[in-house]
Amino acid sequence: MKSIKATLLLTISIILLSACTNTEKSEDPAAYEASINEWHTERLNNLKKEDGWLALAGLFWLEPGKNTFGSATDNNIVFPEGKIAAHAGAFILEGNQVKTILTPDANVLLDGKTIQEALIYTSGDTLVPRLKHNSLTWFVIERGGKYGVRLLDTESEIRTNFKGIDRYKVDPAYRLEATLEPNTTGRKIAITNIVGQTSDEETPGALVFTLDGKTHKLDALKEGEQLFVIFADKTNGHQTYGAGRYLYTNLPDANGKVILDFNKAYNPPCAFVTYATCPLPPKQNFLPVPVPAGEKAFEESH
Repeated sequence: MKSIKATLLLTISIILLSACTNTEKSEDPAAYEASINEWHTERLNNLKKEDGWLALAGLFWLEPGKNTFGSATDNNIVFPEGKIAAHAGAFILEGNQVKTILTPDANVLLDGKTIQEALIYTSGDTLVPRLKHNSLTWFVIERGGKYGVRLLDTESEIRTNFKGIDRYKVDPAYRLEATLEPNTTGRKIAITNIVGQTSDEETPGALVFTLDGKTHKLDALKEGEQLFVIFADKTNGHQTYGAGRYLYTNLPDANGKVILDFNKAYNPPCAFVTYATCPLPPKQNFLPVPVPAGEKAFEESH
């Protein structure tokens, strides 16, 4: 009997020691901080890519019919001076299609080949053609029934001079477990973007969590295999970007649990450039508390 008890006690001790060790590993502050730093390094690298947000150099809304473009100021759409021919051609918007007609000296490439005319957008296209001339790349986007030309410039000043983004010190206290409160009514949430367009978006539900002893909720959107949260808090306009921040989480597990890690809260593209169409936090996603975690407001001099 004594032998059995001793064995049981030893087994229990090993299990408890193993559990403690696993907990320590999973909650090791140094390892956790390193994982957040690695995530943020990847985030900065994506921003700095040739087609990243820092290369965004223009957004031009099209009018029905002919829209001339080039570097001369008498065009309907004016590209950066010295970066393309004075009169490079035109975009023709007809219904939900956009085609381009180019002047002989424009030297514009599509799939590596010089073109003079091409259909560059049809509503519903999954792959939108990208046109290129030297450091410039442009393509058509659609937002709320409006069609525009988005311009990228790999030589943009902000991309060339970018040095990083200030952050709060990584704090494990802002890595929270949340529960998805499912949307069982089919309700949609109104999301307005920075140019004033509003759309009703489907939501899988609200993430419910506790911060500083109080319960809060954030409506989430589903994007692929993740949940996307657009939120605001009391740091906005002071230490963080005034129009709120973004955050991704994992999908809920079998118990409806997700990890809501505010150390990964990041600035929307509009914090860096003025040509993005960033969605803004819905009013119900305004937290009445400060969340001093994640990225701070971007300053070009950083």
